[in-house]
Amino acid sequence: MRVEIWSDFVCPFCYIGKRKFEEALSKFQHKDQVEVQFKSFELDPNVDSSVIVTIHEKLSQKYGMSIEQARATSANVAQQAAAVGLDFRFDNMLDQNTFDAHRLAEYAADKGKGSAMSERLLRAYFTDNDNISNHARLIELATEVGLDQDEVKQLLDSEQYGDIVRGQEEEGSRLGIKGVPFFVIDRKYAVSGAQSPDVFLDTLSRAWDDKYPTLVQVEEGTKDASCVDGLCVPGSDKA
Repeated sequence: MRVEIWSDFVCPFCYIGKRKFEEALSKFQHKDQVEVQFKSFELDPNVDSSVIVTIHEKLSQKYGMSIEQARATSANVAQQAAAVGLDFRFDNMLDQNTFDAHRLAEYAADKGKGSAMSERLLRAYFTDNDNISNHARLIELATEVGLDQDEVKQLLDSEQYGDIVRGQEEEGSRLGIKGVPFFVIDRKYAVSGAQSPDVFLDTLSRAWDDKYPTLVQVEEGTKDASCVDGLCVPGSDKA
């Protein structure tokens, strides 16, 4: 069974939703048969990381609220993050472009390090307040999860994986995804947002039952009218 997760590395609910989904998956009976794929989504592809804008300023500008209201909003989200074991530090967080981080994550996935890279990028942004648009810092983060430093530098200096990121974003658009996190299970079930672990677990179970339905045996009719172990006993009801 495949779960595709569209998310962005500067989306707080993507990190919170990831933790809630992971809790659900840990309780899922068939978890070893679930393949999880992270898909790229940029909340704001036009962000200029060279312009220093704090998250509080970004919220204030986008939603027409005061800086004090933005701080209160961030504090509320931080509390939700803490409830799932995450440490969000909004005061030193800056608005950043994530295109290169997504390219790095796709490269890491091809190297079998996709999950570790995605987790590290999220922690780097929300807890460490790193600049995940900076190539030098991305290289350091990549080496932390076991990727080759020279290969990552070569990747970031090129346009590699850019078409994959754009392709995934277009794919998400065709599916009608307008916000993240967005979880798609076997291209049949979808969960939008950082829902509770119970919602994720229920959806996983329903998707599994659809994929591998349980046969319901009808007990009516002639009893034992079947052959077992290659034998049909003469004179019985078995034929």
